[in-house]
Amino acid sequence: MDQSRATPVIAIIGGGFTGAACAYHLAGRLAGDATTIVVFEPRSLLGGGLAYDTDERAHRINVPASRMTLVPDDGEHFKRWLETSGALADDPEAVTLDGHAFARRSAFGRYVADSLAPLVASGVIEHRRSRVRALTKASSGLWNIVAEDGSVLEADIIVIATTHPSPQPPAAVDRVLAGHAGYVPDATVPGALSSIDSEDRVLIVGTGLTAADVIATLDAGGHRGLITAVSRRGLRSRGHNLSAQEPFGEFLTPPVRSARALLRRVRDSLAEAAAAGVSWHAVFDRVRGQGGDIWRGLPVAERRRLVRFLRPYWDVHRFRIAPQLEAVIDRRLANGTLAFHAAAISAVNRSADGGIVVDFRSRHSRELFQRQVDSVIITTGPGHAAVLSSQPFLANLAEAGDLQPDAVGLGLAVDEQSRAIRADGRATETLYVAGPLARGTFGELMGLPQVTEHAVLVAENVARTVRTKLAPFSIPPGLNLERSLSDSFRS
Repeated sequence: MDQSRATPVIAIIGGGFTGAACAYHLAGRLAGDATTIVVFEPRSLLGGGLAYDTDERAHRINVPASRMTLVPDDGEHFKRWLETSGALADDPEAVTLDGHAFARRSAFGRYVADSLAPLVASGVIEHRRSRVRALTKASSGLWNIVAEDGSVLEADIIVIATTHPSPQPPAAVDRVLAGHAGYVPDATVPGALSSIDSEDRVLIVGTGLTAADVIATLDAGGHRGLITAVSRRGLRSRGHNLSAQEPFGEFLTPPVRSARALLRRVRDSLAEAAAAGVSWHAVFDRVRGQGGDIWRGLPVAERRRLVRFLRPYWDVHRFRIAPQLEAVIDRRLANGTLAFHAAAISAVNRSADGGIVVDFRSRHSRELFQRQVDSVIITTGPGHAAVLSSQPFLANLAEAGDLQPDAVGLGLAVDEQSRAIRADGRATETLYVAGPLARGTFGELMGLPQVTEHAVLVAENVARTVRTKLAPFSIPPGLNLERSLSDSFRS
């Protein structure tokens, strides 16, 4: 690290929720220190990202607003913002009959952006609206960043806060349907569903959260045709139990050392909870709360087994859908315009009339069945295997030996401080990974509050690196950081 520079530069690549949260908490921990925090994010909204920068009115946060926050010590932070900002004025369906608010995701994105706005306005955080094209480490120890807009920046510390890769469609499906007007290989792309007509017969490949979003979006747009949702296990995301109940069970004492032992303990806890009149939600809430410690206690081989065999079951119980989405799914199941199947795709063909013919093999009966559809939508989740090739700067770093995939296959290898582990096994002191790409070490990092807590951890470690590895810096004249930060952090 170059000790002679006037002000240390921290570059955060990715300005979705994770990157915005890192910047917010880093600014708070470096209040009084002269630093430059630059966030590279092409979207106009800091904090929106893939999840929360959406115009789809049917897309809602998946947990009550009282459990969503940018500030871990203030669980009501977002809820208060909803009440004072008027964000629910045009959203009469947001609040359930028992008073729980499931706001649109765009509202949460605006909340994060509003929280950062004073810091951006005062210059504490700089928002650069461009993607990073290349990232290399110079002999001086500084990082050279080249953005797509042609700008160049030298940084002392890098935080990679990009999201997981796009879905990877099944090869057999993609090979046959590439270029077909009704084929949607990535449902998360804005406007991806715009070409689907109201009476189209739709096949959704995948049955998790993204599939629920697609169903709700199509329904809100007036779609009334038959929707068939298929995955190998046919598991769909569950809803909430909004009654007050404490997390149930214990999964750390004694510690579990295998995926099988964890499964056995979860099943036993579910039976005990049912006997005590407690719903399954409380058991999975306890597993979620202890999840980081559970994950770190498992050998790598057992983590792989857990991901391969148990993750689908975890996902549908952990990542629950808002009551509004659940009501849409239940209604369409009841009126026969939606069906879920546990099956594998055995063949895909284009029909002479421009439609699509898909053959399936049932998971349970092994029987074959066929569907003729007009559209195929892929919602199979992130393509983790493609993480290093998903963005050019990640490929740069991998080629230079500065990054490597984690041993579980979920993202990038990092240590317990969330510093990137090089190909030679050493941690890079000035290269951090925040958010979902650090899951291989930290476990569940796909939802709140875990993502928020991890952003705080990264911010604390980066701030410590700045203070212990760089010479003290004075505050530039005319910049009142303490006032700027107090304005931003005031709730």
